[in-house]
Amino acid sequence: MFGYIKPDLPYLYLKDDKLYKSLYCSVCKSIKVTCGELARFTLTYDIAFLNAIIHNILGVDVEIKKGRCVAHPIKSRPIAKVDEISKKMACVNVLLAYYKTEDDIVDNGKGKYKKLVVDKGYKRAKKLCPEIDKIICENYTTLRRLEDGKDGVIDKVSDCFATMLEAISNEILGEKSTLSTKQLFYYIGKWIYLIDGLDDFDKDIKKGNYNPFYYAYLASSAKELLTKNSGDINFIFNDILENIAKNLRGVKFNFNKDLIENILLRGIPTRTNEIFKRILNDEK
Repeated sequence: MFGYIKPDLPYLYLKDDKLYKSLYCSVCKSIKVTCGELARFTLTYDIAFLNAIIHNILGVDVEIKKGRCVAHPIKSRPIAKVDEISKKMACVNVLLAYYKTEDDIVDNGKGKYKKLVVDKGYKRAKKLCPEIDKIICENYTTLRRLEDGKDGVIDKVSDCFATMLEAISNEILGEKSTLSTKQLFYYIGKWIYLIDGLDDFDKDIKKGNYNPFYYAYLASSAKELLTKNSGDINFIFNDILENIAKNLRGVKFNFNKDLIENILLRGIPTRTNEIFKRILNDEK
């Protein structure tokens, strides 16, 4: 994934800040256990969020203790205990990082060094979670075919990443999976793919990489894209945010609902607005 899913810090309770950071550290330690030391470099904030929401929906509380790690060797910090869910999230993180790196190599030839770093971890993650690897591989293959064909239908292209995240959630949640959880993860996946496309628009055009918004609107810059097509682009993202909020209401949470609501109802809209503002104000 791409690291876009984060809390809205000014409105995050101290208890939830502690929980979020401890879950982030938990996935990092879980990656070491499941996929090896080097694979820890692939960790993203998105997976810390997934670790939080999956624990919530499955009703598995986390045990937090103080500890140290490579990134924080001097001062101990709260770290959620490694458990089966965090191990599975670690595998999801490494599998996604592997296929994203493969995608980057095809796009612009970059990422070969990162692939060497993640290759060994990928093999271990694939062995532990073959079904999730299959889900990611199939959807990235479909996505690559659409991107190679310069497809400009935004819903069709973004559906690949959205369907992938929905299927991953369904696989992990098992009998706890519902229509609301499936749709929630679907629209989160759609948002990740499209916000990344919007954020990287100018960079993609400069490097000749595929960008869904370029082939949909043929704008020469991100600012022109938003200026000339503000109605369409706002509708796309508002529809996604509304569906995230709607399906979140249908999800049963066992605890720590404040953290999830902060991330989904405040963090994601805030990040969306920040990227819109940066583009329209020509900020780098």
